[in-house]
Amino acid sequence: MSKQRSLKTEILLRLAVPLIFFISIESVLSYFVTLHHVDVAYDRWLLDSARSLTQEIKVRKGKIFVELPPAALEIFKWDESDKTYFKIISEEKGVIAGDKFVPEPLDSKTDWTRPVYFDDEMYGEPVRVVSMLIAPENTSEKVFVHVAETLNKRRNMMMDILLADLVPQMALVLLAGIYLVVGVKRGLQPLHTLADEIAQRSSRDLRPIPEQHVFLEVRALTDTINDLLERLGLAIATQQRFIANAAHQLRTPLAGLKLQVERAQREQDLSAMKPALTHIQGCADRMSHLTTQLLVLARSEPINGDYELRQVDLCKLSKETCMDWVPKALQRHMELGFEGLEKPLYVRGDEILLQELLANLLDNAICYGHDQGNIMVKVERYPSPRLSVEDDGSGIPEVEIDRVFERFYRIPGSPGDGCGLGLAIVKEIADLHKAQLKLSRAGTAGGTRIELVFNKP
Repeated sequence: MSKQRSLKTEILLRLAVPLIFFISIESVLSYFVTLHHVDVAYDRWLLDSARSLTQEIKVRKGKIFVELPPAALEIFKWDESDKTYFKIISEEKGVIAGDKFVPEPLDSKTDWTRPVYFDDEMYGEPVRVVSMLIAPENTSEKVFVHVAETLNKRRNMMMDILLADLVPQMALVLLAGIYLVVGVKRGLQPLHTLADEIAQRSSRDLRPIPEQHVFLEVRALTDTINDLLERLGLAIATQQRFIANAAHQLRTPLAGLKLQVERAQREQDLSAMKPALTHIQGCADRMSHLTTQLLVLARSEPINGDYELRQVDLCKLSKETCMDWVPKALQRHMELGFEGLEKPLYVRGDEILLQELLANLLDNAICYGHDQGNIMVKVERYPSPRLSVEDDGSGIPEVEIDRVFERFYRIPGSPGDGCGLGLAIVKEIADLHKAQLKLSRAGTAGGTRIELVFNKP
C-alpha cells in the first residue's frame, strides 16, 4: 500500500529544499571568494616583508652581503599568530642569510620578472611562500629572496569573515523556515475547516459546499464536488420518486389479488370460483409484467454511470425479436412486417437491452394499434444506423408527446392495463446507448412512428 502524501509536507519540501540548496551554493561561493581576498591581502603583506629584506642587501667591492641587525631581525619575525621564515641566496655564495629549509620554486621555467607565490610545508606546517629575484647595482650576480609564513592569520581571518557571512544567513534560514511552517499551516487551515464542515454533515445533506473562503486554486475542486452533489441529489430524488410510483403500481394489483383470493375462499362451488381465479390470474400476469419492466429499468441504469457496450448486429437482432412477437400480433389479427438489410449492420450496444427496447415498442404497437392493423419494423443504414417501428393506430396527441416517456405516465383514456413503463424503458435504454429517440405521427390518418438513431461507427 502506497504511503499517503501530505500537502503540507509537499509544499514545505518544495520551498525549503531550493532555499537550502541556494544557501549552500552561496556558502561555497563565499568560501572561495573569501579565501581569494584573504590570500590577496596577506600576500601583499608577505611581499612587503620580502621587499624590506631586499633593502638590507648591500654590494661592497663587487661582493654581496646582508646587513641584518638583531633588532631588525626581531622586528621582521615578530608576529603573535604566525611564524615567519626567510632565506637569501646568492648565485655564487649560496645561502647568505636566513633558514636554509625555506622552500623554493622547483619549476625551472619560473617567470622571475614578478614575485612568485606558492604553498608548501615547512617543519610539518603549511606555509605560504613568496620568492623574488633581485639584481643589485654594481654587480652582475643574481640574488633570490624567499619569505615563508604560516597560515594561522589567514585561517582566522577567513573564519571570521565566513562566520560574519554565514551566521546571518543561518538566522535568515531559521526565520524563513519558521515563517514557512506557520504560513503553510495557516494557508491550509481553510481546507481543514472545509473538511470538518463536510464531515459534520449528515448523509442526507447534499447542499452545495460554500465557496466564500475557498482559495481560487481549490475552487475547481469544490465546483466539481458541488456538481456531483447536485447530480447525486437529482438521482436520489428520481430514485425515491421511482420507488414511490413502483410501490403505488404494485399496491393496486396486490389489493385486487387479495380481494379475489378472499372472494374465492367464500365460494364452495368450483364453477363459482372461476371468475375469481380468472381475476387472480390477470393480477398475477400484470404483476409479473410490471416486475419484469422494473427489473429492466433498473438494469438500464448502471450505478457507476458507465456500461460495457459491444458490437451488435442490429439487423439480425431486430429480425429475431420480430419473429418472437409474431404469435402475439396474430392473436389480434395484425400483420407484423420487417424490412432489413442483406449485410449485417453493427452498432455498439447491449444485446439484451436492445431486445427489450424493441419488445416494448412492439408491445405498445400491438396493444394500442387497431385490430387487423399493420406494424412495420425497419432497419436502415443511411444516413445513420437506425431502427424504426411504425403502426397505424390512433397515434399519440401532440400535447402528450413530451410526457409519454415519463415513468408511470399513461395518456388519459388509454385502453389496456399497462403501467406506463414501456416507453420510459425505451428512453432509458436509448440514453444508455447515446442514441437519439424520435417520436412522430406515421401519417395524416394517424399512427405512430418511433425511430432510434445510433451514432455513426
